[in-house]
Amino acid sequence: MSPTGQHFKAVAMLVLCTAFWSVSFPAMRALSLAQQAELSGASTWFISLYCTFVRFGLSALLILLPSLATLRRLTRLEIEQGLGMGLFGAAGIVLQMDGLAHVDASVSAFLTQSYCLLIPIWVAWRERRWPSVIVVVSCGLVILGVGVLSKVNWRELRLGRGELETLLASVFFTGQILWLQRPIYARNNVNHFSLVMFGVMAAAGAIGALFSTHAASHWAAAYSTGASWTFIAILVLFSTLGGYMLMNHWQPKLPATQAGLIYCAEPLFVSFMVLFLPAWFGRLAGVEYANETLDRAVIVGGGLITVANVLIQVEPWLLARLKGRGPLGVPTPDRS
Repeated sequence: MSPTGQHFKAVAMLVLCTAFWSVSFPAMRALSLAQQAELSGASTWFISLYCTFVRFGLSALLILLPSLATLRRLTRLEIEQGLGMGLFGAAGIVLQMDGLAHVDASVSAFLTQSYCLLIPIWVAWRERRWPSVIVVVSCGLVILGVGVLSKVNWRELRLGRGELETLLASVFFTGQILWLQRPIYARNNVNHFSLVMFGVMAAAGAIGALFSTHAASHWAAAYSTGASWTFIAILVLFSTLGGYMLMNHWQPKLPATQAGLIYCAEPLFVSFMVLFLPAWFGRLAGVEYANETLDRAVIVGGGLITVANVLIQVEPWLLARLKGRGPLGVPTPDRS
């Protein structure tokens, strides 16, 4: 496959990854609502941490099976990469899920996208140069688009517990994206470091759940219903094995800033998912969880995010044209 073909395949795979992740917002929200009603006296921290343990523990087991034949060749760099991604990811997931217990899924999706600003700021600081105009414009369009999409009322937006936790989660997700991008890990086996990553996230969830337990009975009661296991299956199969494995394989093939902007399409997918999933999930869990509606905000916000991602993908072509060269680097004929 040509470099251009592989580039656009990587873009397509990260878009699919983002779609898989978007399912987690209504699924985690429904699971949290159901368990808060079921577990009298349980804190949202316990619910979030326990879910992290179960979700990533099962994912680690499912990755272990196809990795057994090659696990003896596990390297120090693979362990290091998985450890770093696991610690960043665990902190981000737990904060995001606990935040979802205190804010709507749409607000959470908006605040989570803060990494679209944090990544280019970090890259600019590391490389000691300003981001390009196209990167700045794309980031601005994404923030505006996600704000419109999430129907954020800037006058009423407050930084309560849920909002602050979600913003901090975005900082950790930024760390995870940048850690995956490190050149020294380019030759690592994806299954190997993903196994370590999932194992670390599961262990962090288990330790945190132990310290936040209010009653021993909550450990059995939390997943005593078919609905709870259905939500876990959705989180494992789509948002973890689907989303994270696509991320771990394809993200290193793109610049971190481009990947971060692609991930910002997540609220667009969330806006589509919450048109029909909440009511279904609510009936399944036996809780009140209403669908949201399609309106002009989804079209305008989604359009701005799409334009931003198109701009960042065609940036090399635009720069080449501005320098007097064609899209393949061939000098443009002088027509004067």
